[in-house]
Amino acid sequence: MYRNAHIFSLLVITLALAGCSSAPPAAEAKKPGPELVKIQGKLDSVIDPPGTGDAGLNPGGNSLYLWEGKHRYRLFPKKTTELENGKEYIVEGINAQKAIDEIGDPAQGKNGYPLASSCERVVRMAWKNLPFDEFDVKVSALRSRVARYPARPIILVTRITAVAADPKKEAEEKDFPTVPVAAEKQSALLIEGSAVQPAPLWDPTSGTTRCKVIIDPDGKISELETGAQLCEAVQWSQFRYKPTLKGGKPVGVKTEVEMRFEPRK
Repeated sequence: MYRNAHIFSLLVITLALAGCSSAPPAAEAKKPGPELVKIQGKLDSVIDPPGTGDAGLNPGGNSLYLWEGKHRYRLFPKKTTELENGKEYIVEGINAQKAIDEIGDPAQGKNGYPLASSCERVVRMAWKNLPFDEFDVKVSALRSRVARYPARPIILVTRITAVAADPKKEAEEKDFPTVPVAAEKQSALLIEGSAVQPAPLWDPTSGTTRCKVIIDPDGKISELETGAQLCEAVQWSQFRYKPTLKGGKPVGVKTEVEMRFEPRK
């Protein structure tokens, strides 16, 4: 009887230790991490205005942006990074907002965006074994920036590589003549893309807004001329218009696109 009681005690202790273990469940441990994005473009290194609180994304250095076509990405390096303004780079890392949205929110953004817990998970995904104080600073900086500009993607950088200049590519990047076109007239030329989209998680009840854009001679949106967050959330690469002609030749267009965002349920 004493032997059975001893075995039972050992079993209870073993189960208790297993319950206190900090190791994640096997199913959780096997979950794939977020997909790393890889973007290439020219660097825009700027000094943020005093008091904006954005300096935490590159402590001690300028704010770093990368332009990939019409998209501008904010770079959040692990350590202070000094890069050459106007030079082309390849950046690999985690798109913070996309990863936060994939984590999800049972309240569908109605209690604020982003959740602190989501920011913590995303920072851990990108950079392992950060000291506690450094981890807290990075989570705070990420959450503050995402809350302020939720549609401007932040890349938590895991690798950055300089690209040699391509004179041929630079020669092709030329300005083109543009003509103004009314929004209603331009909408009739839409071939691909939808002006009705689901509201983003960070603005679940958003409605209708007008976005100023420039359309290139091929009918693709080449530039967004507004800082409105809802406009920046649109995937403009999915839009294509029938080219506008002037004197029988395609020209660029300055216009507005009315976007309607359906509320989240």
